[in-house]
Amino acid sequence: MTNLAIAANGLRKSYGDKLVLDGVGLAVPEGTVFALLGPNGAGKTTAVKILSTLISADPASGAVLVGGHDLAADPQAVRASIGVTGQFSAVDGLITGEENMLLMADLHRLPKSEGRRVAAELLEHFDLTDAAKKPASTYSGGMKRRLDIAMTLVGNPRIIFLDEPTTGLDPRSRHNMWQIIRELVAGGVTVFLTTQYLEEADQLADRIAVLNDGKIAAEGTAEELKRLIPGGHVRLRFADPDAYRSAALALHGTARDDEALTLQLPSDGSQRELRSILDWLDSAGIEADELTVHTPDLDDVFFALTGDAAIPHQTKENSR
Repeated sequence: MTNLAIAANGLRKSYGDKLVLDGVGLAVPEGTVFALLGPNGAGKTTAVKILSTLISADPASGAVLVGGHDLAADPQAVRASIGVTGQFSAVDGLITGEENMLLMADLHRLPKSEGRRVAAELLEHFDLTDAAKKPASTYSGGMKRRLDIAMTLVGNPRIIFLDEPTTGLDPRSRHNMWQIIRELVAGGVTVFLTTQYLEEADQLADRIAVLNDGKIAAEGTAEELKRLIPGGHVRLRFADPDAYRSAALALHGTARDDEALTLQLPSDGSQRELRSILDWLDSAGIEADELTVHTPDLDDVFFALTGDAAIPHQTKENSR
């Protein structure tokens, strides 16, 4: 469990006879983004609440360490090392942005001068200095979310739980939030992210776990998860009909389109397979005018792992 910001073994939580988390195991390396995906009701928010000490796990759960501290034995030490930003902002709209920051500094028992310094630095970092004296109720959704994270950072946490932090934000504000998260991680902060936006996990996460029916259905990097799903292929397009026919005769197991002069080969899109195809084309003296890689995206992974068969299969094309 060394160099792990979060290590959970057999995390369980029940409400009456409803089992919400059924033996979930998590290993989150320090200084990374870990994304927890899952359909509504899968247990994502419950997991965040347990790991952030807001609720207790069932007694049957295994050991859980957060920031190197035992969650059950020393919850206060855990609280001192974490920050939490939920999908619903903790910002008080009746007071100014600066007053929200100073209130948080008081809650962390910072000396007045230190609290003002930290508040001013964070407001500047999150581009909120000009709005600092204005009531938070006048802020846009993106500004409120930035203020929310700034308030979370007052205590200098090394682990931050972001529970659906970009819900309701417009695309520009969402991308701004992504940049903030990247900057936090570059500074050594560990981010535990739950999100309903699969593109968000694909963009940000070093590792992703898919939670379904209270269990981890799969875990890995985005690329590792995509390779779990069949349907990946490489498409070769030729301008020269002779080159097309030569490749079609030599490459076995391809799907042909004689009208479009394209060949489709099953592939997981790995660098090794692409290099093999390119090396073969070079050795045969055949030139393809276009090579495109089609891989399942996280939507495909999500629907396959959570059992939503009603959603049509989609692929993402990346030109090479």
